[in-house]
Amino acid sequence: MIIKKKFFHLWFLYIFFIFLSLIIFFFSTTNLKAKAFDIDNIEISRPFEINFNKNEVLDEGFQKAFSKLIFLIVNSKDRKKISQTKLNEIKGMIESFSIQQEEFINEVYFVNLGVSFNKKKVFNFLEKKNIFPTLPLSKKLLFIPIIIDENKKDLLIFSNNKIFKEWNNLTQNYHLIEYILPTEDLEDLNFIKKNYDIIEQYDFKEIINKYNLNDSIIALMFKNGNEMRILSRISVNDDTVLKNLSFSKIDINNTQDIENIINNLKIIYEDHWKGINQINTSIKLPLKIRMKSFDSNKILHFENILQTTDLIYDFFIIKFDQDFIYYQIIFNGTPNNFIKSMKKKDFEFDTQNKVWTLK
Repeated sequence: MIIKKKFFHLWFLYIFFIFLSLIIFFFSTTNLKAKAFDIDNIEISRPFEINFNKNEVLDEGFQKAFSKLIFLIVNSKDRKKISQTKLNEIKGMIESFSIQQEEFINEVYFVNLGVSFNKKKVFNFLEKKNIFPTLPLSKKLLFIPIIIDENKKDLLIFSNNKIFKEWNNLTQNYHLIEYILPTEDLEDLNFIKKNYDIIEQYDFKEIINKYNLNDSIIALMFKNGNEMRILSRISVNDDTVLKNLSFSKIDINNTQDIENIINNLKIIYEDHWKGINQINTSIKLPLKIRMKSFDSNKILHFENILQTTDLIYDFFIIKFDQDFIYYQIIFNGTPNNFIKSMKKKDFEFDTQNKVWTLK
């Protein structure tokens, strides 16, 4: 009986170590497919002539994909630093690409590309340029633009306001903010007009609460002749900031002027949202964590969470025994931020020792 128990124990350890070896093989950083930034629907066309070169078309697609990625994760000020990035540098950050569609029509070659960029390589590239990237997170918020004609003591609201009418017509596919504009409600109109004299202090709560949105931007556009001062009250994630922007020689009946105002405001709002989600990639906090090694489902779930958590720069197994697997995790943030982000995903740790233990 004792011999059988020993045999069973040895057999279990043998299977266990084979299993862990497979885990290390598939999930070590040398074999783990890095998290990627996926950029789709990159459309390129080129005349199909004698000197047609498909590789040149693909290279143009890679450059367009990189430009789109940078618009998503870098603020407007920092984009200027990398506007002349060389093709070889771009291709060095590409994890993979796919031709999603291609066809020849009337001697013109059309192709639609999908490009995946290695997130770690992109972050390293930006860090060398002293640029902190942002998480490309989308945000839905209520947007209320109001033109105040100070000479006429009048308000231009809803369909009477050309900025309101054109706002969502000027949208780029790299914009992270989705703007919800209010409907033309007579009650809302009366609320705003009633508060004309204190409009800079008015909180618009009666209107905002109707839309079940926690976040909003109120843009008060003070027009005085051909000059305009815009005060934007940006309320996002329970925090409110004010942004000022001024324009001169503005004609609100001129389409180009309206587009210019909208584009400038959207850059400011996108930059603000990116600033909230910025990653300080210069912080690379090393954490050692261990977890019990007998629950394979929990191990795979934990590693999947590590792989898909944006602020985790890297992770790998450093050792294992019959009781525990030990991980080294590199985190772009503080220990408290790591604990909070993991708690949201139902993982908690005993942090009393140098090596934290997953509960």
